[in-house]
Amino acid sequence: MPRRSRLFSLSSLTRAYQRNLKAFARATRPVRAKAPAKLRGAAAKAVKVPAVARAARPAGRPPPVSGEWLAGLARGPAGARRYQLYIPPGLALKAREKLPLLVMLHGCGQTGRDLAAVSRMNRLAARQRFLVLYPEQERMANAHGCWNWFERRNGKAQAEAATLLAAIDRVAATHPVDLARVAVAGLSAGASMAVLMAARYPDRFCAVAMHSGVAPGTAESAASAMAAMHGRREAHLPDVVPSEAAPAALPPLLVLHGDADGVVSVRNAAAAALLWADALGARAGAIRTLQRGQRHAMRVTEFKKSGRTVVALREIVGLAHAWSGGAAKLAYSDPAGPDASALVWAFVARQFAKL
Repeated sequence: MPRRSRLFSLSSLTRAYQRNLKAFARATRPVRAKAPAKLRGAAAKAVKVPAVARAARPAGRPPPVSGEWLAGLARGPAGARRYQLYIPPGLALKAREKLPLLVMLHGCGQTGRDLAAVSRMNRLAARQRFLVLYPEQERMANAHGCWNWFERRNGKAQAEAATLLAAIDRVAATHPVDLARVAVAGLSAGASMAVLMAARYPDRFCAVAMHSGVAPGTAESAASAMAAMHGRREAHLPDVVPSEAAPAALPPLLVLHGDADGVVSVRNAAAAALLWADALGARAGAIRTLQRGQRHAMRVTEFKKSGRTVVALREIVGLAHAWSGGAAKLAYSDPAGPDASALVWAFVARQFAKL
């Protein structure tokens, strides 16, 4: 965790995040849990063994993968923000090709490079041929690198969302981005900012994925953010959707959250899904439990409208505050969880296919 700057005092939210992240680090020491011998096999699936996100070395540079990794800078109402862009290989061979763009927003205590390393989204992008944009929060804007999704009362959240949109436009102006196929996803504070962006600019995104984030419209200042993180605030979508935008035009939403998350309450997952589904006029189907091999099980609820899934809620059993199915031995990552990157892309790709 970065040291506190002498030039800037921490906000109440930052201090609260610091306490939560310290507790999270203590709770995420490597642990190897095994089911009792009598419960191994099919019966072991019913045993809830808390998973951990191993607080090991920081992610740093993403794992090597073919393609390009470019740095850039975008300016907007919140000032300048750096970004990294992953471009899959072979693009120059098809000069007129336009590719989808997935925007990935990191969480507190992370960088864009960290999220790229943890999620391994670039590896998936190389196979499926899409661009990945990793915007970077400035430490002068938030001491711990959190996106200021909660600062709606003073307008900082809205300014950051607009600046992130400016980053998308800058990348699209210089690279072959298909602006009709853009989606945004994030982890923790990045997830909260992702869903805020989708609510404020619904016509700019085909889909949004929220991993371990806070339901939209639950906080308007630092003072209310911690209560929102703990699931003690009611979400209000009209508070974040501009008056000129129709809530019914919101893009489809995927919600991923661990039920052992001690930093952001899993109550936010259901709250966000219900709020989004209500705005879209979708109805919930039956809850299903899915599990692949020895990975953590998921409780899946799909909300459909006219036979189409517009909101998907996936609550992951035993997952803490971490990217599900992420790279091993990295902070904010649980390799034993379902592959969140594959789930995000599958959901996003379905929306692109319907265009």
